[in-house]
Amino acid sequence: MTTIDTRPARRTSTQETRHEHAWATESRHATSAGYVVYVRCMACGSHRVDLQGHRELPPAPLTRVVGSTS
Repeated sequence: MTTIDTRPARRTSTQETRHEHAWATESRHATSAGYVVYVRCMACGSHRVDLQGHRELPPAPLTRVVGSTS
């Protein structure tokens, strides 16, 4: 069989919308619990709020992803 005889698998709408988010910080604010970090996915524009309890620890999500996932 040659490549002319093969076709790519069709993607469903759920497969098209799922991706690894590329979070970018929009703003961060110091609070008594640590830094609240507002992030946006560079690929789909979704938003999320994270909490970074200590400067040397990675942020943990406070909210679920909100916004466009297409």
